[in-house]
Amino acid sequence: MSDRLFSVSDQVVLVSGGSRGIGRAVSAAFASRGAQVIITGRHKATLEETASEISVGDRTVQSIVCDVAKAGDIRALVGAVVRDHGRIDTLLNVAGVNKRKRAESYSPEEYDFILDINLKGAFLLAQEVGRHMIARGKGAQINIDSLNTYAPLRGVLPYAMSKAGLSMMTRGLAMEWGGHGVRVNGLAPGFILTDLNRQLWSEPKMQEWGHANTPLGRIGEGDDLVGTAIFLASEASAFMTGQTLYVDGGISAGLCWPIDLE
Repeated sequence: MSDRLFSVSDQVVLVSGGSRGIGRAVSAAFASRGAQVIITGRHKATLEETASEISVGDRTVQSIVCDVAKAGDIRALVGAVVRDHGRIDTLLNVAGVNKRKRAESYSPEEYDFILDINLKGAFLLAQEVGRHMIARGKGAQINIDSLNTYAPLRGVLPYAMSKAGLSMMTRGLAMEWGGHGVRVNGLAPGFILTDLNRQLWSEPKMQEWGHANTPLGRIGEGDDLVGTAIFLASEASAFMTGQTLYVDGGISAGLCWPIDLE
């Protein structure tokens, strides 16, 4: 880049949930800008396919299987990355799951599945990487938040609860780790089109509702999050920590109601 302020070249970047959706988009963006990217997820075949597809030139994207709900997997992951690359400059906590159901219908097992990955897993990974960053006196962590922390959607309550916890985690870690040179921020996407929700957003009633409630008039793409992620990982945000930036096409700016203005 001509302006080093926004450069992530030669950073070592670890992305949980990096094999598809938002994780894939930001992983590809960092790789294309000269970072050494390591992606993680639960499925080896998907990880290896994505790593191959987003590698750039001789800068090979590395993939490591890790279930963030398992503390042992996280310890092994971070140990391997530090051993192979010497450091972790940026962590992106992207891994997340969801189930759409009525609140009274969730089983304890479904609740645990969502919270274990979205909140406990994010904390354990932030904690393990944070220890390394504290020892170095430097690092950036980016937690993928959600529009649900602005206003929860019906039918995804455990997911919304997990993201609310993630918001507080972002602020709390920023408070505790700022003195060690470690910055922690959040990125909250609006409605982003991915392979997992493409069928849902292909329904005319969903498209109409989404467009009507998004001031920019469209559903987002994974690439719409790239600029903010790069900013939060770079020196351009050196005096920013404990913040969550909403990249949502303007949905959280206010409510859109069905009246015509003269």
